[in-house]
Amino acid sequence: MIPDKAPKKDVLHAAEDLKKEAHISSFETFKELYEKSVESPEEFWGDVAKDFFWKTKHTGQFLDYNFDVTKGKIFVKCMEGATTNICYNILDHNIHERQLGDRVAFYWEGNEPGDEKTVTYRELLEQVCKFANVLKSQGVKKGDRVSIYMPMVIELVVAMLACARIGAVHSIVFAGFSAESLCERIIDSQCSLLITADGFYRGDKLISLKVIADEVPWNPEVDLCWHTLMEEASNECEPVWCESEDPLFILYTSGSTGKPKGVLHTVSGYMLYTAATFKLVFDYHPDDIYWCTADIGWITGHSYITYGPLANGASSVLFEGLPTYPDVSRMWQIVDKYQVSKFYTAPTAIRLLMKYGTEPVHKCKRTSLKILGTVGEPINPEAWQWFYSVVGDKRCPVVDTFWQTETGGHVLTPLPAATPLKPGSATFPFFGVVPAILNESGEELEGPSEGYLVFKQPWPGVMRTVYGNHERFEATYFKKFPGYYVTGDGCRRDKDGYYWITGRIDDMLNVSGHLLSTAEVESALVEHQAVAEAAVVGTPHPVKGESLYCFVTLADGISYTAALEAELRQQGKIMRRVLRKIASNQRDMGDVSTLADSTVLEQLFENRCGTAM
Repeated sequence: MIPDKAPKKDVLHAAEDLKKEAHISSFETFKELYEKSVESPEEFWGDVAKDFFWKTKHTGQFLDYNFDVTKGKIFVKCMEGATTNICYNILDHNIHERQLGDRVAFYWEGNEPGDEKTVTYRELLEQVCKFANVLKSQGVKKGDRVSIYMPMVIELVVAMLACARIGAVHSIVFAGFSAESLCERIIDSQCSLLITADGFYRGDKLISLKVIADEVPWNPEVDLCWHTLMEEASNECEPVWCESEDPLFILYTSGSTGKPKGVLHTVSGYMLYTAATFKLVFDYHPDDIYWCTADIGWITGHSYITYGPLANGASSVLFEGLPTYPDVSRMWQIVDKYQVSKFYTAPTAIRLLMKYGTEPVHKCKRTSLKILGTVGEPINPEAWQWFYSVVGDKRCPVVDTFWQTETGGHVLTPLPAATPLKPGSATFPFFGVVPAILNESGEELEGPSEGYLVFKQPWPGVMRTVYGNHERFEATYFKKFPGYYVTGDGCRRDKDGYYWITGRIDDMLNVSGHLLSTAEVESALVEHQAVAEAAVVGTPHPVKGESLYCFVTLADGISYTAALEAELRQQGKIMRRVLRKIASNQRDMGDVSTLADSTVLEQLFENRCGTAM
């Protein structure tokens, strides 16, 4: 699975100064630790657990599970018998045991330049305790579900940690979602309380959250003011001690069909896994300033803005705005302002900024940067090289992380000093993760191969169920190949043992008997200098079975011509399910709540070209 030696050719190695300070500084050390994590997970994760406070120790098997639906109910249990509180560990424990009370937890950067706030660990704990008392005053208790529908403000972190402190289960809904999507999630998870805001600006656009959440602007019978309640609340609140497998949060993810799935994560395993992945994948050190540009409404924000960084006592940037507002240098201005050393963003954002060339990047110094990371979809090699060369000045490793809402944290990823990099590759599994590639018959493929990406055993942070529907959980992730967790993604393993994500299995196209990966076609299109972004889906074809339908965004200043179209025909995580509908001219779109701007759909329908049938 892990090669005996790291390849010497066609790879990029970490700078020597990074290797000197890295937690894991060599491929040999990585391989040795990986083998330990797979063969003795209790020993490996037990070492991680020593960094945290446990009210009671675990009594049973450290990690127990069943991945085979033919042998009974699917389950994963971590540290059964242990009790703890994740809020206590990331705030009280850091303040009192590690003496980090005066360390900055978040540098909040608002939508408008100059709108800023700094919050220390001690100040954050005080606010969390006050709001935990507010929740208790409203009758919220351990196990209750609380819906949170808020912009990227400090109060969002306070709300989620206040839930965790009293054992309530938070269900955060991305603030760009519609009222219908919010309602569906509240009903499905049976939330007893909704926490929202009046509104916020995204760039120059006002988003009126309270209006979206409630047609009545203010109803004194049901509406309560955050600030009024906080003024009256005590700043001391004892944590509620939770069992390891008590639920921590529900986060909804849209599948290809049907209503969104409420992915459920639990306390102890999620805490251990996000803490370990953050520390090792970003090679975190106490003097780092870390910035993840994701929204907390997504799993990336849960794991790598809130829980993972705070578990390590890190100082993070929390950004409310857009990468192009008020100008396209905004991200690099923020990097310089806070001296960001570890920077984590999405390939979509990178390709967006590539449209504007190198000048907006070179206006800023970026000398503080040490490690760059990508998340959300496989990054095409062209965007990887631009990120590495232009943003990182060819001195910062790029950690291209593959994971899902369901996995809780990184499962395939480079480690910045230990694993040599191949642009566009997710590289190797994280500790305790055992991947395999299966063919359609469910047979494991050895050596260089391509097929279904699955995992053979659990890691502490993997989801435990779909909230309220364990049958759907088993059918979605375990029924197709009993004994394996099925990711739904295709994957290629090369001769050096590196893993390359080829996209969702339902995004593989069979054109005239040839199996094509949409991600590879997209990457080929983006190689053309005129193209900033591309998405490819399949549409029915009477002769070929399927044909390619390509959505292309041109670079800034480039106009469409027939000659350019001809060039792109030769050349050749967007919602492909929706794009397939557009390609086939079907307007029953299903759930489109994960689109940040659904108005673009009508534009795509208006400008669609005909397809031969």
